[in-house]
Amino acid sequence: MVNNVPYTFSPSRRRVLQYGTALGAVGAASSFISMEALAAGKARVNMQLGWLASNGILGEVVANRMGFYKEEGIELKITPGGPGVDGVASVAAGRAESGQLSSSPSLMLARSAGIPVKAFAAGYQKHPFTYFSLAGNPIRKPADMVGKTIATQPTAVILLRALLAKNGIAEDKVKVVKMGSDMNQLIAGRVAAVTGWQTNTNALKILGKDRVDMMLWDAGIRLYANVYYTTDDMLAKHKDVLVRFLTGSARGWGYARKNPEAAVDHLVAEYRNLDRASELEAVKPVLGFSFDAVTAKNGWAAMNPANWQAQIDVYAELKQFKGSIPGVGDVMTTDILEATESLRKKIG
Repeated sequence: MVNNVPYTFSPSRRRVLQYGTALGAVGAASSFISMEALAAGKARVNMQLGWLASNGILGEVVANRMGFYKEEGIELKITPGGPGVDGVASVAAGRAESGQLSSSPSLMLARSAGIPVKAFAAGYQKHPFTYFSLAGNPIRKPADMVGKTIATQPTAVILLRALLAKNGIAEDKVKVVKMGSDMNQLIAGRVAAVTGWQTNTNALKILGKDRVDMMLWDAGIRLYANVYYTTDDMLAKHKDVLVRFLTGSARGWGYARKNPEAAVDHLVAEYRNLDRASELEAVKPVLGFSFDAVTAKNGWAAMNPANWQAQIDVYAELKQFKGSIPGVGDVMTTDILEATESLRKKIG
């Protein structure tokens, strides 16, 4: 996640070549790391993030600090991402057994580029990405964008294009300008809407009570956020490690749901750059995106293959795939979800 927007993987020729080099070591690296640890009765799992450590890993931090992973035979290391860090490359090369992406299209685009990575769980059932406007000039539905100027981050322009295409709105009917992470263009009246994540409560305070939200999800582009993924090799050889890892994560998120204030205390104790008061404000939306009617039925971290297919169809229509168009089975698996179904449903 860059500036609280979904990072979009864009595979250039150089990047594809770099991945090709890295992939040469995938089998040996991932097998060696895991098997060495398993010999001692414990599996070391490095979880590579696609962004800096934040409340998106609340459950993982809780599970680590409370010993849930240890009880599952997992020794977890969380490696932060951030600008200039290619988390997918680390996972693809076997330097990390698992990773987490802020947005599901990044996984689809990587797979199209020939990178053998696959999603096995979704942390957020609905993507928090939202178009924010003000009551004096509200945007409550996509049609309200026609004839207006929308500010969005460079990496999120494709999301606006997808939204317009999904709703039958010609791109020339909406003016698009670039923004960073602040909301100043909206406050100054230069644009009708700005974009960001609903979980970024600090940045949204400036908009006050006149804020009007239109979630990308509600506008028809239904992406997953905080997607857990791994390599084909890891799935084939060490499924049991991933099952135990997801079990520990589920226990951590289940505890956070029941004890949000205590969970925040764990988070800020682990990452001292985070502000407790701000995180206490953010924990409600974080848990709201993690648990909903879908998880009540199918369990925490559930994924719907039909939803993945719809995402693939939208990106294919917009000609975003540089390689072949991936199939649902290429980008996601329900194997780990099925193996952890009983527990996930209890906390869902």
